[in-house]
Amino acid sequence: MDAVKKKKFKSDAHHLKPVVMIGQAGLTTAVLAEIELALDSHELIKVKIRAERDERKAIGEKICSATKAELVQSIGQIIVIYRLNPNKKS
Repeated sequence: MDAVKKKKFKSDAHHLKPVVMIGQAGLTTAVLAEIELALDSHELIKVKIRAERDERKAIGEKICSATKAELVQSIGQIIVIYRLNPNKKS
């Protein structure tokens, strides 16, 4: 992802609310399925990860690799991820 696209995604994501929250149970298959659905319909989403810093980083990386999404930014407990949906009608 180039810097120009990343900057645009960051500004587009600014007004978004987290669509998925990861709590004490951590990253489960149900949570991953929910993230997949959200990415399919929105392409750009925020995910709130309630965990310690190191664990948040690991969970964010797992989400990106499992969903083939790209990490746009990570601020505190919120990560912004993007995945193009080629079937989505503009």
